[in-house]
Amino acid sequence: MTVDDTGSGEGEGVDGRVDPPPLSASSERGDPLAPEPGDDPLALRLEQLILGAERRYTPFQAARSAGVSMELASRFWRAMGFADIGQAKALTEADVLALRRLAGLVEAGLLSEAMAVQVARSTGQTTARLAEWQIDSFLEGLTEPPEPGMTRTEVTYPIVELLLPELEEFLVYVWRRQLAASAGRVVQAADDEEMVDRRLAVGFADLVGFTRLTRRMEEEELGELVEAFETTAADLVAARGGRLIKTLGDEVLYAADDAGTAADIALLLVETMSNDETMPELRVGMAFGTVTTRMGDVFGTTVNLASRLTSIAPRDSVLVDSAFAEELIRTGDAPASEAQAAEEAAAAEKEGEDPPVYRFALQPMWQRPVRGLGVVEPWLLTRRVGGE
Repeated sequence: MTVDDTGSGEGEGVDGRVDPPPLSASSERGDPLAPEPGDDPLALRLEQLILGAERRYTPFQAARSAGVSMELASRFWRAMGFADIGQAKALTEADVLALRRLAGLVEAGLLSEAMAVQVARSTGQTTARLAEWQIDSFLEGLTEPPEPGMTRTEVTYPIVELLLPELEEFLVYVWRRQLAASAGRVVQAADDEEMVDRRLAVGFADLVGFTRLTRRMEEEELGELVEAFETTAADLVAARGGRLIKTLGDEVLYAADDAGTAADIALLLVETMSNDETMPELRVGMAFGTVTTRMGDVFGTTVNLASRLTSIAPRDSVLVDSAFAEELIRTGDAPASEAQAAEEAAAAEKEGEDPPVYRFALQPMWQRPVRGLGVVEPWLLTRRVGGE
């Protein structure tokens, strides 16, 4: 829901700038607040139930009640991903309060205006995806008519009424948990620069031949396969201490604070998928180095290198860059070579001691040029026999 930056004009803002005209069919943007001619009474009741208030304000009235300029209000609303509604009366007290809170954080000096817009954008993008998933995969199944002759609309309202407070509490709980974990990582950073530019292990896991599968499989089957892949990957990444950055249908991007954790996750993903006959083969590429973190995503040469390594990795295999290999060697997770490991084992046996236990093995591959990154030396990563 984005608005014209004026109370009565044709889109001219308070600073004289002209905004883009509102969309003619805002419902195509998926906006929950956009009114349409002949709104369904149940839809309006559901909206009031979920929002907790009735429509009272036009965008101009909401901005004025919040003590915010239309220009700033429009920036916040656009950042949250709301479609244009012109000056229709579609806003509630909650919308006024949200504007007031964001503007108050700026006025108090706790956030810059640019940062407040980023907060609005990151929150809007994340919750939009969550809401879409809940409606598509959750509520649709629950609202199937339980008895012949009943319409879905007759059962939707009471179910939403029961679920809403529980889902809201659960959302806040998960958010607080994630916030605590993220804050903990930040305070453990070595310095202020490391809070934004950090050394991380980054991995891409990609389903092989996914494009061909899309031509052969029915849409429902393809959706089930993607969901199974994303669910399995997310569970394994979380269980082993990594962080799932994003999913891209046939590909997942994850990160870990140390190379050993990322390596364990990569091999576990390959092992798990290869044991599932319904899944295509998997390939993983990983790199270690400085990355820029922003709005929950990661960027930089390290991320690009991990993506390129994925594209050249053999099926059901894991390729890592030289920095990743060096980090595994430095931390004692992998030997510099099998010859070195054999020498260490022989020396330990001679002294009557236990030999070093390495979790992973590294095999250097042929150097090759990688588009946009020059010549790289990939290493094939495997589990080491006898490792932990």
